Amino acid sequence: MEYSWKRNLFVLWTGVFFCSTAYSISIPFIPIFLSTELGINNHLEMWSGFAFGITFLASALIAPYWGSLADKYGRKPMLMRSGFSLAGLYVLTYFIHDPYLFLLLRVFQGLLAGYVPAAIALVGTNTPEEKTGYALGIMATASATGGILGPLVGGVASHYFGNRESFLLSGAVVLIAAIIATLFAKETNYNRSGARSSVRDDLKHAMENNVFMGTLLMLGITTFSVMLLEPLLTVYMLQLGVKQGDASLTSGVVFSAVGIATLIAAPQWGKIGAKIGYSKVLFIGLIGGGIGNLLQFFVTHYAQFGVLRFVYGLFFAGVYPALNATIVKVTEPAFRGRAFGLGQSANQMATMLGPMIGGVLGGWIPIKWVFIINGAMLLGAAVLIHRRPGDTPAVGALRAGNGAAAVSKKG
Repeated sequence: MEYSWKRNLFVLWTGVFFCSTAYSISIPFIPIFLSTELGINNHLEMWSGFAFGITFLASALIAPYWGSLADKYGRKPMLMRSGFSLAGLYVLTYFIHDPYLFLLLRVFQGLLAGYVPAAIALVGTNTPEEKTGYALGIMATASATGGILGPLVGGVASHYFGNRESFLLSGAVVLIAAIIATLFAKETNYNRSGARSSVRDDLKHAMENNVFMGTLLMLGITTFSVMLLEPLLTVYMLQLGVKQGDASLTSGVVFSAVGIATLIAAPQWGKIGAKIGYSKVLFIGLIGGGIGNLLQFFVTHYAQFGVLRFVYGLFFAGVYPALNATIVKVTEPAFRGRAFGLGQSANQMATMLGPMIGGVLGGWIPIKWVFIINGAMLLGAAVLIHRRPGDTPAVGALRAGNGAAAVSKKG
């Protein structure tokens, strides 16, 4: 009997949910772990930034290699490899008492990561074309849900058991994700008999595809936009009148607004993209995200900020499903694992650079002006998407490629 793509979607959604939850159970509390468990009292901000950034850098550098293996041996083995490896590394962190060994483990976590992009690539490759947008919209809610639940679980676990024990919990949760992928994920569309190309050949092939390169550019810009504000939001909440003692709880509620909006809107944007074209959804998402950031400059109370973050999330929820669906549509199946690997590299590089530059900007200018910069950047990206294909070589091609995909689908 043919394996149901809907069942596969449910299985992979569940796996990504557990993987994202495992990450957000312990990783957001790294500064506390460094201070209370590893004895870092001087230059804590530097240690924390390095502990975060080194993982994303390692992941960005290795992702094309894992993508090449995924196209040769399948995406499911990449899920298993990443899931079981991360589970072991989380458990090992529990036994670490030296900060330098902790950084070494963070490097390996970056090198062995890749569960989420492999799951997205598997969904994109093993879902009927007319359902791809919807499926990728659903997948976007998995990470959002894990990102909402994980910090709550991690906060409770850290409070009652300790920060060190939260890594054990992360290991157990990501182990569930690995087991789910091993037992229940199904993959059929890959050619194991094909020769595995080199990363250099993959990059050359990618650069010949202007539409794909434009998509990578947009992926980097949007992720950079999100992460630019990451180190500033809690401080901004304090500036808006949140009391110091209530900062964690109130900030957590406000931060979850974007995740809740993603849960509501992402599947709908996926359906809309299948009908009107993903470039139009991407344009709407960037415009809404840009305006939403600009409006956050004017808020005077944290309640207003929370409402605006929710509305911003409703629009921005369409961006990542549209970008992932575009990658599926503009790359051939044999290259798709490598395409998502390159996408992960762009995403991780932006994830590393965003907080660093955001922190510098937050110390240089008032935080509310960073929202202006961020909004202008997203609006600029939207203008590039909306320009006629002949006007820009790579980004304009993204618009043309999406339009062509929509026409071919109707035909």
